[in-house]
Amino acid sequence: MEHRAQVRIDGAAIAFNIALLKEMSSVDLLAVVKADAYGHGLIETGLIAQKNGANWLGVALLEEAIALRTKGVQTPILAWLLPPGSDFRAACQHDIDVAVACIAAFNEISALKSRARIHIELDTGMTRGGFLDEWSEFLTLDFSQVEVVGVFSHFARADEPSEKQNIDQLNRFNVMISDLAAIGIHPPIQHISNSAATLKNHAAAFTMVRTGIAMYGLTPDIKTLGDSPSLGLKPAMQLRAKLHLVKKVTAGSPVGYGATAITQVDTTLGVVAMGYADGIPRIAQGVGVFINGARAPIIGRVSMDQFVVDLGAESTAQSGDWVVVFGDGFRGEYTADDWARASSSINYEIVTRIGPRVPRIYAPHVY
Repeated sequence: MEHRAQVRIDGAAIAFNIALLKEMSSVDLLAVVKADAYGHGLIETGLIAQKNGANWLGVALLEEAIALRTKGVQTPILAWLLPPGSDFRAACQHDIDVAVACIAAFNEISALKSRARIHIELDTGMTRGGFLDEWSEFLTLDFSQVEVVGVFSHFARADEPSEKQNIDQLNRFNVMISDLAAIGIHPPIQHISNSAATLKNHAAAFTMVRTGIAMYGLTPDIKTLGDSPSLGLKPAMQLRAKLHLVKKVTAGSPVGYGATAITQVDTTLGVVAMGYADGIPRIAQGVGVFINGARAPIIGRVSMDQFVVDLGAESTAQSGDWVVVFGDGFRGEYTADDWARASSSINYEIVTRIGPRVPRIYAPHVY
């Protein structure tokens, strides 16, 4: 059965980006595959990353980590969003490292019969996850029942390389590592760099970097860091869909719910077989699809299962033709960055929101 829409994932592009990021950092690389690998497919992307140089995989949720482990991933895995009450025993059974950000979770982990592998999360200035007010008390606890593998934190403004907060966070990170050393804890793995820091702040590499959005070939911030080509990255995702219907319409024709758009001239419209139920932003305007070497912009509102594009009066498109919603941009198609701009969002959201009704196709197979 041929699908009405599909996400095409270029595994070779992911492999290329991993190699580039490892060369830039000269340290180990943790491939972030949380949130279904930013929409690219958790298991397949995890296997691609494992085969192509990722030293670690990182996820937010324990269930993501277990899914990877049970589907053939042997690379070390870190799961970092495990609140007190999580199934830490299952993490040990599946050989999954867990992040610890509070004393309550640490106490539960320490009480396990198995000796858990932990990464201590530090709040160095983002004021989100990690030890902050409990830090002094935490340093007095008994660490004999756990194996402290790593210590890590997260930059708040790494996509703004000149911001002083980046320096402040690095300094705080080093101080807290020294605090651990003072009580005899020397984690062999130290990591704070996300994609932006990996690209622009080599002094923050420590022993490992964590790369999410850049591994998928997308810029962490197009305004402050530039686009994918300028960073040397290759976008891995192409979203395409079929034209459900192509029709000629006259000038003055209202289009879509609310008649928010009216054709100004006689033209050809195409109905794309995707909508906001599939992850197309309802508010998007100023983008559309790419077909026969040309862009065709959205006209009217995006609906739940479809949206309309203006193909132009001279279009030769036919019902059933494939169109590219977004891709790498090298042939002139819209990019995830274009769609982010058009919907007042970021490229992270554009790729992660593509829903499960849209199958992922992997070509070439590199795992």
